[in-house]
Amino acid sequence: MLYRQIEQNRRKTVLLVLLFGLLVLATGAAIGYLDDGDPVFGLVLAAIFLAFYLPFTWLSASRQVLGMAGARLVSREEYPQLYNIVEELCIPARLPMPKIYIVDDPSPNAFATGLKPEKGAVAFTTGLLERLNREELEGVAAHELAHIRNYDIRLMTISIALISVIIVLADIGVRMLMVRRGGGNRKGSGSNPVMLIVALVLVILAPIAARIVHFAISRNREYLADATAVEFTRNPAGLKNALRKIAESDLDVRKAKQATAPLYFASPFNKERKKRRAGLFDTHPPIEARIERLERM
Repeated sequence: MLYRQIEQNRRKTVLLVLLFGLLVLATGAAIGYLDDGDPVFGLVLAAIFLAFYLPFTWLSASRQVLGMAGARLVSREEYPQLYNIVEELCIPARLPMPKIYIVDDPSPNAFATGLKPEKGAVAFTTGLLERLNREELEGVAAHELAHIRNYDIRLMTISIALISVIIVLADIGVRMLMVRRGGGNRKGSGSNPVMLIVALVLVILAPIAARIVHFAISRNREYLADATAVEFTRNPAGLKNALRKIAESDLDVRKAKQATAPLYFASPFNKERKKRRAGLFDTHPPIEARIERLERM
């Protein structure tokens, strides 16, 4: 089951890149059509942007995430129990030992990064280490290792990068349209009105649609990581109790951003953690729903 899911994640990554890539190009074509009635210019602009931005994000994603979170690399001597927990879990997970980071933040949370297991890293907040006992900490660590094992980080990183491109292009399109609105006669003045409306709708809705798909993928990955974590630990109680304690916290993770929120163990934003039902733009399923699934295992 686990290996089949990993292979499915790899295929989904390729499919996601293709789908979002097409959406990027379609957004670029719409910009060109709105600007002067010529979609080729927009296509070229989008293709150039994608060709530079995606490799840059791929190479620097982990460093950027850790830097934005304010995470610092720690040694075994500083956190011997944490190292022992992660090391023990790497055996059933069949993973190389990831680098361990600490985030000085009172809100209990954690996240994993690394586009492949050999480059994996797991970060824990000081608030998490203070609130959770060993069994609960083991459940959280297993969940984060599951994300690395299932290649979820790669999937979410590429998704975040492509959404960023779509948002930037859509913003460029709206600004160009506003600037040229009163520009008088231009090449696009004789464009098909229906096509103009379609292009405008695409520019406006593309970022929204991309975000909805991205967050739906993120919520699904959390359920899978919970199930995989129990497979590693053979103990759902630790993970359930950890979720309950995290749900009790009223603190946001101070340096968390909307772009990196899907990578955290639970939503880093208190308002989202308290929800009983997931909204379209929520990064995580409700904690109660995750606990209910664990209780059925």
